[in-house]
Amino acid sequence: MKVHVFIPCFVDQLYPEAGFNTIKVLERAGCEVIYNPEQTCCGQPAFNAGYWGESREVCNKFIKDFSDAEYVVVPSASCTGFVKNYYPKLYDNAANNKEVLSIQSRIFELSDFLVNVLKVEDLGAKLKGKATYHDSCAALRECKIKHEPHTLLKNVAGLEMIALEENETCCGFGGTFAVKFDDISSAMGEQKAQNILNTGADILISTDLSCLMHIGGVIGKKNYPIKNMHLADVLASGY
Repeated sequence: MKVHVFIPCFVDQLYPEAGFNTIKVLERAGCEVIYNPEQTCCGQPAFNAGYWGESREVCNKFIKDFSDAEYVVVPSASCTGFVKNYYPKLYDNAANNKEVLSIQSRIFELSDFLVNVLKVEDLGAKLKGKATYHDSCAALRECKIKHEPHTLLKNVAGLEMIALEENETCCGFGGTFAVKFDDISSAMGEQKAQNILNTGADILISTDLSCLMHIGGVIGKKNYPIKNMHLADVLASGY
């Protein structure tokens, strides 16, 4: 199966290893992975800031870049959720509505694609440690992803998963929310980090690096002994 990968801005600029590990995991699952070097952004930052016209220009390029892809897999529920849920608002009654509907049906977050499309639950990953999992708002509420990451993580040899209190509560990042309401955002991040510390886990896992970056900032500031790992990094471990 040929699969195109979209590497989000966060991954490309700040956490490139998660992008490489996404490719590694997909290849491990039997996919032929294609990377289009012309790709840039899905358009979400401009949209969230209220610049819908500018966002649409970026989205037009995104649609063009992946026009011939049967599947587009993304190591980010945030970007995936934006394409699936907000492109219709940008392109309401637009001439290219057919192309918009097409890209919506072909884009998948990594764990969703592995479990629900490829029907893969065990990738042979090995990672020793105690971990807890944070459900990002985008994964849980926009992509309706809940059991998929846990299904994959329970098959990682050596990894003990510990339940996180208030797991479905937002970490406080929320894109521009963290900038406009920094005090509230910071307080939410501190509460999330405290809940993670209370589990006794030494690894925090999520589908979204934006959440991991935000929570990781608090963890680093308070010197908590917790390592952040994207789901792709965990699934690529041990081989």
